[in-house]
Amino acid sequence: MELYPSHFVAVLGGAVAGSEAAFNLAQRGIKVIVFEQNPRPYGKIEDGLPKWHVKLQANEISKIDKKLSHVNVLFVPNIGLGRDLNIIDLVKNWGFSAILLANGAWRDRPLQIDGIDEFVGKGLLYQNDFVHWFNHYHESDYAGEHYQIPDSAIIIGGGLASLDVVKIVMIETVLAALKKLTIQTDILELERESIHKVLARYNLTLQKLGLKGCTLFYRRRVMDMPLAQMPHDASPEAREKVYLVRKKILRNFQDKYLFKVRECRVPWGIITNNARLAGIIFKETEIINSRVEVKNDTEHNVLSPLVISAVGSIPVPIEGIDMKGELYDLTDQETGQLKQFNNVFALGNVVTGKGNIIASSEHGKQVATHVLEHFLVWREEDYEKIFQFSSERTKERVDKIANMLNEKKVLSVDKIRSIIEKVESYQRNTGYSGNYAAWISKHKLESIVDVIVAQRQTQSPNLY
Repeated sequence: MELYPSHFVAVLGGAVAGSEAAFNLAQRGIKVIVFEQNPRPYGKIEDGLPKWHVKLQANEISKIDKKLSHVNVLFVPNIGLGRDLNIIDLVKNWGFSAILLANGAWRDRPLQIDGIDEFVGKGLLYQNDFVHWFNHYHESDYAGEHYQIPDSAIIIGGGLASLDVVKIVMIETVLAALKKLTIQTDILELERESIHKVLARYNLTLQKLGLKGCTLFYRRRVMDMPLAQMPHDASPEAREKVYLVRKKILRNFQDKYLFKVRECRVPWGIITNNARLAGIIFKETEIINSRVEVKNDTEHNVLSPLVISAVGSIPVPIEGIDMKGELYDLTDQETGQLKQFNNVFALGNVVTGKGNIIASSEHGKQVATHVLEHFLVWREEDYEKIFQFSSERTKERVDKIANMLNEKKVLSVDKIRSIIEKVESYQRNTGYSGNYAAWISKHKLESIVDVIVAQRQTQSPNLY
């Protein structure tokens, strides 16, 4: 890295928002250090986007790698804010011109039932842990938790991310049942062709497999699900059309993946058995003036061996950063400037508090129209448009931040050298040589496609 007087910016998180911010600044001649909490900087692309999006995942990973390989970008893996770095220390002692928080929304919004979190891992799972397991358990070096997904699971949610969870649950349980019949199939085939079509090929149904399927519980009506965008100025006739389309979208999805839905149900209490969660007590709701109102004396006991909460993701609280509710306390929504620090800015999901890729990208009318017309057929190119929109939104915010930096004095070469020496110390401690391409090659994401291809070549029994 060539040294000259310039600004030096720290970016916390290297995924879609972080890599775009780093690249945009680096192109302006600004020095950037990207601290990434994981070995790889792919964030929700790796851990939130279900692994059947093989081509999309590869494309987005390639974009991130290219941006983080810029000559003005330094990279440090396995360093997390609040875990290995202290925000007060970064602000006061490192001397950065600015600090950008692109560390994402990785904390599951808790279920609002007293005592339920005592049963995490004992009949209760949260979405982020569940999808992380699904995306990685096929890897040869996977050392995380392993989950057996039983039939008749309960999923609590209603947003698009909860539908990913539903699809994962159904694919996992059907694969396990087909394996017992020695029928060869895999995750990609069931997702691409749909469970219904694959079972029909063998003259099978869920009932013949001995399965009941999982159930999605939603506190609002199906017509309220965010499956098709409602125009802000929609007429009553237009609103009814969108409501109808939302119902058709979900019905189409159910026909493909064979799960059930219970609308207007809110979790109210827990059912336990032998120190495990054994089910949920639901109450009925009604929608009055767009508000969810709980109906009295409407309890329903629903037994289930597994409950998965998919009610949203929010930023992880970081020691030293003031919060306003579930989000960081900002003084300026346009730049994402934190109220307590004049040189710390939030990007991406940290600002929105939405961990779901589609929701957090504020997708435009073109994508929404396609979904409305084709009923939840999310193509690779649709996601690419979403990520492109997210990158453009980040670029707009970084442009504003860069304009603010233009009014500040640049750092001296000695100050920049001092920061780089600190960075290199962190790199050595994590085993990172400073060569981004070599590091990524050594820690390459193991694709589900490679596993399935190898499995088919050896004609081994189906592992899935």
